[in-house]
Amino acid sequence: MEADIFDYHKEEESLRVESFQGEKRKVIQAASLKDPQFKKLKEELVDWINRTLKPEHIVVQSLEEDLFDGLVLHHLLSRLAGVHLAVEEIALTGSAQIHKLELILGELDKKLGVQDGGPTKWNVNLIHNKDLLATIHLLVAMVKSFQPELDLPPNVKVEVVIVEVTKSGIKSEIQVEVLTEDSSNKASDSSADPDREDSIDQLLKLEAHKVNTVKKAIQHFVNKNMIHLGLHVADMDKQFADGVILLLLIGQLEGFFIPLFDFHLTPVNETEMLHNVSLALDLLNDIGLSLPGIDPQEIVSQNIAATLKILYALFKKHKGK
Repeated sequence: MEADIFDYHKEEESLRVESFQGEKRKVIQAASLKDPQFKKLKEELVDWINRTLKPEHIVVQSLEEDLFDGLVLHHLLSRLAGVHLAVEEIALTGSAQIHKLELILGELDKKLGVQDGGPTKWNVNLIHNKDLLATIHLLVAMVKSFQPELDLPPNVKVEVVIVEVTKSGIKSEIQVEVLTEDSSNKASDSSADPDREDSIDQLLKLEAHKVNTVKKAIQHFVNKNMIHLGLHVADMDKQFADGVILLLLIGQLEGFFIPLFDFHLTPVNETEMLHNVSLALDLLNDIGLSLPGIDPQEIVSQNIAATLKILYALFKKHKGK
């Protein structure tokens, strides 16, 4: 009996090695898995997914175990990119999961600007096989593309062992893989990129007609999305101060209903206005649009720069939908 089992495992191992011939696989070194920055990156990606999918009551606990079947990626694609695929909600078999991932990653690659047939750090097989390195590369690319204002831990690198199976044996080498950019590079990019967080501050220093042009574009975007509620914004400097239209706009854009008992529909004092605006900022944080430099009091006090920063963040996320 023991000999039969031994022979079976020998045959199985031979088949496995033969099927991987010519293929390179990357495995994160154990020491890198324990690195505090790497752990922090994993935690922040999990938090980002859970904030984004909170309205759908989807909770991720492990990047390794919770993304391989396509369910989470499918919902992220829908919420972040507005792409709704006609795929089964829960794929139970391996072949169904792979088919679902093929459709999802095909759409994601288009949105992320990945060329057909071009090199990527992820693919269907890697994601389905719970490859942590490929999964993190994909999620980091999604954050950079869909929510660039989200600050991930900078300069995260890991050591990986690259294993290649050949007819003559197994070759391996160790390399360093970069997961997120150096913070100094991000800082220089921020100063060069007008879409970064301080873009509104830069805008308000320009000539009045340029400021008005941008304000009109954002106002048009707001009114286009509020028309279904029978609301119209004519004065952006004042109409967002009580938080009501801001809350209704967030609900309309994100596709969820905010219960009327959660906020003051007709606030009569500053305390009620602050409650509304604070709730709006909490909701923005929950959907991944964190704006830490904005105080609710600024909105209530009709600080146009603070108001525009919030509206511009929503505009950037939803303008193409």
